[in-house]
Amino acid sequence: MNRSTTDTTAASARKNAVVRAEGESAGNMPFHAMGAPVISSSDAILPQMCGSTTADRGANITSMEWRADGSLLAVRRHGESAAIVEIFAAEQGRHLGVVRGGASRKMAPLLQVGAQLDVTWRARLADHLGAYTVDLVKGRAAEAMGERVALAGLAAMCGLLSFALPERAPHPSLYARSIALLDGLGAEAWPRAYLGWERALLEEMGFGLDLETCAATGTTEDLAYVSPKTGRAVSRGAAGVWADRLLPLPDVLRGGEGGTADVLRGLETTGHFLDHHLAPSLGDRKVPGARRRLIDAIARAGRRP
Repeated sequence: MNRSTTDTTAASARKNAVVRAEGESAGNMPFHAMGAPVISSSDAILPQMCGSTTADRGANITSMEWRADGSLLAVRRHGESAAIVEIFAAEQGRHLGVVRGGASRKMAPLLQVGAQLDVTWRARLADHLGAYTVDLVKGRAAEAMGERVALAGLAAMCGLLSFALPERAPHPSLYARSIALLDGLGAEAWPRAYLGWERALLEEMGFGLDLETCAATGTTEDLAYVSPKTGRAVSRGAAGVWADRLLPLPDVLRGGEGGTADVLRGLETTGHFLDHHLAPSLGDRKVPGARRRLIDAIARAGRRP
């Protein structure tokens, strides 16, 4: 064999080795890393969800699936006919997925924010966006439509949950409390219960308010304020000249009785911690405007004779 033939053979062998190495590496990469155009996370995984790429690669992938009741927090159009929905379920937390045909007129009555759904989620891998099939258990939007506070409350609750909850983290106690509050929309005492729910949401997100004893003296008597920095109660006597820098602590915020004015003062306090503590921890996003609209609705309802 002459030298030129040997060099050609060696070069060809090196080229084949590089091609094999690149092919093996690409098989372990995410879909978008292989040079495919990525429009969204769901677009990237749809070929894998259909199973075609699995068969081609001969990979051993176990399908993921779960079924649960959950509340619909948000829905947005995806492509021509699909929708991406956010479901809040007890053990799955805030969980996103695609509903094929979700943008159609047929699906519109089902995919109303606040609706209680029986959902089944499937994906090829656990970290994929996955796809939902949904059945309506209970609609809430239509019932709330005729009452301003109920409709605003529905939007505020779903907006805050979508805003605050991390993806796929279970919050069973908050879920149970949220469902009970959603089912009670329209009740006379609903604004007071909503205030307690906001406090529970802050607690669940790691910004709980300590309202049992005075931060300065330890007393449990005459607690009238909340420290805007620590979230701890302060008694009227301990507040002194600093009272105007503290947040109000109405009895209703501690689970007591109170009217509309007291609820609004309590919402001023929880709102401070949503705006200045929770929101910055989430990348300084703004609290959904639906909360302000709810507060305005509660205030207007309180002025009615």
